[in-house]
Amino acid sequence: MIKKLNLLLTRQDKIFLFILLLMSILLSIIEIIGISAIMPFISTAANPKLIYTNEYYKMVYDFFGVSTSKEFIIYFGISLIVFYFFRAFYIIYHSYLMAKFSMNKYAVLANQLFENYINMPYSEFVKRNSATISKVIIIEASQLAVLLQSSLIFLSEVIIIIIIYILLLMVNVKMTLVLTLLMGLKVLFLTKTISKRIKTIGIQRAVFQDKFNRMINETLGNFKVIKFISNQTSLIDTFSNINNKFINIHISNVTLQTIPRNALEAIGLSMLMAVVIYIVSFENNILNVIPIVTMYALALYRLLPATTRILNSYNNIVFFIPSLDIVYNDLSFKYERECETKISFNGNIKLENIHFTYKKNENIIDNLSLTINKGDKIAFIGESGSGKSTLVDLICGIYKPNSGKIFIDNVELNNKNIVSWRKKIGYIPQNIYLFDGTLAENITFGRDYNYEKLIMVLKQTNVYDFILKKEGLNTIVGEGGIQLSGGQKQRIGIARALYGEPEILVLDEATSSLDIETEMSIMDEIYKISKDKTLIIIAHRLSTVERCDIKIDIGKLN
Repeated sequence: MIKKLNLLLTRQDKIFLFILLLMSILLSIIEIIGISAIMPFISTAANPKLIYTNEYYKMVYDFFGVSTSKEFIIYFGISLIVFYFFRAFYIIYHSYLMAKFSMNKYAVLANQLFENYINMPYSEFVKRNSATISKVIIIEASQLAVLLQSSLIFLSEVIIIIIIYILLLMVNVKMTLVLTLLMGLKVLFLTKTISKRIKTIGIQRAVFQDKFNRMINETLGNFKVIKFISNQTSLIDTFSNINNKFINIHISNVTLQTIPRNALEAIGLSMLMAVVIYIVSFENNILNVIPIVTMYALALYRLLPATTRILNSYNNIVFFIPSLDIVYNDLSFKYERECETKISFNGNIKLENIHFTYKKNENIIDNLSLTINKGDKIAFIGESGSGKSTLVDLICGIYKPNSGKIFIDNVELNNKNIVSWRKKIGYIPQNIYLFDGTLAENITFGRDYNYEKLIMVLKQTNVYDFILKKEGLNTIVGEGGIQLSGGQKQRIGIARALYGEPEILVLDEATSSLDIETEMSIMDEIYKISKDKTLIIIAHRLSTVERCDIKIDIGKLN
């Protein structure tokens, strides 16, 4: 755990942690002063003569030039009141800094995870589940922040306990050792039983959290299909089963977390009562030992919650260790960075001896060579599974060939120029993803907003007249474009591709889900728009590609 945290924490994080550690030590000193000051105050209040007989009290008395013992006690009490208010504010500020550190670290980890997922190779991304990815960013990273905060609380409270313990040893060694033995046995028992169980259910929590998220995403993503299959009862039962197990894990965790506090309070207060009984039984002058009893009472008052917080923090750590493992593994995933070195496309695209496979002994593309000239209108046809989409993904730089090379104007396509190359391509898939936002937001898709360019692409794709009847660029399309027709969704997908001013348009079965009339209308627009562009089409219907200059059957080419 420490090794993984060390790798996840930056130099600035470690400096901040060191400052928090120093503040924790200062807090410990403040706590000691707060506890130890009570005994002399009660002693002098009960017996003012001590001010003159005790050399330390007399020294303070003379230093401040106090005239009477009553005045000394009043000033002493006022000083303690001021000190306890200062202590309260300091503890609040210390807690604020710990919370700030852990939550800021969550924000940083979430950003790093998001960046890692966005930049990872497509071939690696398709192996992962989208629900799992969102769970890691939203849940696991936040729970790692809880682990960090628990670790800080653990260290802070340990320091406080050590210093209070040293103080108690100075007061009475024998009594302190007895209390330590009893408390130590109790803590050992709790960590060996309760904490072990919490660690086990922490692992179960990570498993069922993943199942829980996947179930929700997969169900909502296939909502329309579910209506046709009519398997709602089965889905509800499955979800209910996962949900109940997930909730039971959290119930167990919450219940187990309360055991240490109540058990420690019971044994701590019992020990205090035992001390009082012992003193009453064996001491003749009880007044002389009241300050000591008060001292131990106050020490236990601070030790019990400190020990409880240590155990709770430890239990949180073991419960959320799976989150650390998950986040660490995903942030440790290494891949070659893709850069944006400028690349020009004025001549042609050459594929030389390209070989690509997803699995061993399963050749998708085998020793393929091909030249596409700038301005070509080229169609790839063939049976499903013949490798049409894979070949286009290779041309676009989404996949990398296992062997062979791709040249753009005799410049090899590689990680240094791949980003620049992809920006030249307007990709239009079969299934256009539209999120629940405005028409303008769905077209710009995170790029700079340009009103004139938006109007231009909407006119090019024949969507402009439609939005005039709605709310213009602020028209809400609904999740998945549910408020639009199939043809309108495809046109918006085309407008999104054109917004980047591409030199190459790629249609990957972009009109296969449309009726013949709508498809012909959209293809007329595509051919008109791509007059001065290179056009690459993947299609099943020959009518879709009849106006292409070059038609290649991938099955025969391979």
